[in-house]
Amino acid sequence: MDFIRKFAGLLSFSTIVPIRSDASVEDIASLTLHWPLVGLFIGGVVGLSGLICSMVLPGPVAACLAYAVAIWFTGFHHLDGLIDMGDALMSHGTFERKVEIMRDPRIGTGGLGLLLIVSSTTIASIYSLPTDLILQGLLISEVGAKVGITGCALVSRPLDTGTGRYFILAARRGGALPVWLIWMVAGYLILGLPGAVSVVSAILAGVFMGLVARRNFYWSTGDVLGASNEFARMMSLLGLLAGIRLI
Repeated sequence: MDFIRKFAGLLSFSTIVPIRSDASVEDIASLTLHWPLVGLFIGGVVGLSGLICSMVLPGPVAACLAYAVAIWFTGFHHLDGLIDMGDALMSHGTFERKVEIMRDPRIGTGGLGLLLIVSSTTIASIYSLPTDLILQGLLISEVGAKVGITGCALVSRPLDTGTGRYFILAARRGGALPVWLIWMVAGYLILGLPGAVSVVSAILAGVFMGLVARRNFYWSTGDVLGASNEFARMMSLLGLLAGIRLI
């Protein structure tokens, strides 16, 4: 029952689903390595939406709408992190100054640029999915987005403040490798070797984002974790497409 209470909190935290839960941030963060389960739920919603849209609308429009559902259903929460991290990456000064810029609510050129790169590549990747694999591809990509967060959190340094620190500390307690192996197998069962490649691509994307944060900001925040979600989704789709083409 305690797991269900915490998982309900994690689901509410990660989506716009109005679930009532008394779980604290620490409770929710304790399930950081279970985040891909939430991704599975999100992927089901996004995948079905993409499948339905692809049946009645032209491919480019269906891809845009599928991506719109993905970022809307998660409350635009992670997209905000991507924009904030982009602004901080384009800034100069001390680590503290860059973190301060990341937390600034204003949007700059760096954030818009990173948003354009990731969103356009993601939409193009969705459009490039074979018609009969849209549901499975979008399902895996949302799992990959959450797996990417765990990879980012694992290699990140937490700030002393902010909610992101709880998720980072939870991921660093150990157990990430078995979780990754489970989802690699799940990806293989869903779409064969390309599915496994998709999950591996997402893991590497998350780790990469964490290392970028260490180099540029020293610490990672919730914005960095959110940015890793968006980047890992994109890389998961790219890995899947590459796997389909090469394998």
